[in-house]
Amino acid sequence: MGTIRVFKDPLKPSTSPITSSTSLTETINGSHQFKISGYSLSKGMGIGKYIASDTFVVGGYAWAVYFYPDGKSAEDNSTYVSLFIALASEGTDVRALFELTLMDQSGKERHKVHTHFGRALESGPYALKYRGSMWGYKRFFKRTLLETSDYLKDDSLLIRCCVGVVKSHTEAPKTYSIAVPPSDIGKHFGKLLEGGIGTDVNFEVDGEKFAAHKLVLATRSPVFRAQLFGPLKDQNTQCIKVEDMEAPLFCACKTYRADTDDVKAPFTMFGAALFIAQKIMVLLKTLLHFIYWDALPDMEEFMGLSSKGVSTLMAQHLLAAADRYALERLKLLCEAKLCEDVAINTVATTLALAEQHHCFQLKNVCLKFVALPENLKAVMQTDGYEYLEESCPSVLTELLHYVAKNNEKSFIASGFGSETLLDGSDGNGRRVKQRMH
Repeated sequence: MGTIRVFKDPLKPSTSPITSSTSLTETINGSHQFKISGYSLSKGMGIGKYIASDTFVVGGYAWAVYFYPDGKSAEDNSTYVSLFIALASEGTDVRALFELTLMDQSGKERHKVHTHFGRALESGPYALKYRGSMWGYKRFFKRTLLETSDYLKDDSLLIRCCVGVVKSHTEAPKTYSIAVPPSDIGKHFGKLLEGGIGTDVNFEVDGEKFAAHKLVLATRSPVFRAQLFGPLKDQNTQCIKVEDMEAPLFCACKTYRADTDDVKAPFTMFGAALFIAQKIMVLLKTLLHFIYWDALPDMEEFMGLSSKGVSTLMAQHLLAAADRYALERLKLLCEAKLCEDVAINTVATTLALAEQHHCFQLKNVCLKFVALPENLKAVMQTDGYEYLEESCPSVLTELLHYVAKNNEKSFIASGFGSETLLDGSDGNGRRVKQRMH
């Protein structure tokens, strides 16, 4: 059986898709207003001498206006004033359109204008070859006429310069797009929580219940996923009793005075008998708010308290809760908040938290803060430091390292040890062991 071959007609055009592009040449425009005050005092400065404006940038190049009160050319014998625009930065074949305008200051708007814009140019845009290249007029205006005109007011002239730098670029066909707003899924989930529609699990704190959705909890937290759907899930997945959410270190601290920011011992922010239950309720509500909204509420508005110390305490508690339920974004938000609010009375507590919950960036911030000579003594007198000594002795070793590093810097800065001689002895004749690098 023979093979049939089909031959294409070589004269027939290809059916491959046709692409296109467009070269677009346009001007990048900018303007500068140059005021010359004390015109009469500038006269007589000499032919070829100029007054220059400040530089201004158009199209990626710097420009300046040059005004010659006695003219630029000796052959005119100071009969005319000269006006030029000059390239003030490096450039090669910078093509541009120019406009120089001497402004009528009488309000009649009879300006004197020399322009490239809006008219056909036989040779195209003006090209400037190097820094200092100029375009303008040696005989811009006759001096005798200028000094009796409306262009001069209160011994001042006003000049406006427009520059249009010519640039070309090639464009492919544009793919048009429609602006898409940022994701608002958190808002929808938040409304779901607020409305209570379809809830199938309750958190119980001291007899009070907070409704939620198992699937949302499981999606956001691997701990809740295991607790509600894992092989070792709790027997009662309809109700989760919450008896404790705070980090253990707070139990070692004394009472926090809610009427002050002096947080020597941050814990009881709500009063005596009911503070534990109330604290856990606030923590749970804040945790659920984050799980659904993916953002923290306004803590002052949420809690009805405006103390900065209370806000710091909540961030400390939330950090522990975020670590417990593996909410990494919430954990980082709390770290960032505590990093901003590092203070004498709270830093030791925060440092202990950072150590216990593996927050290495926050830990380093706290160590550096405590190790500062002006902070160390005050921090050591706080209740939080006592707990830090008992529960995190390894951190104290790291703290000593930071203190030693600060002392070393202070020692070098004071000038000691900087006059080591070539024979290995210092200025007092003592032998110095050379450091190996």
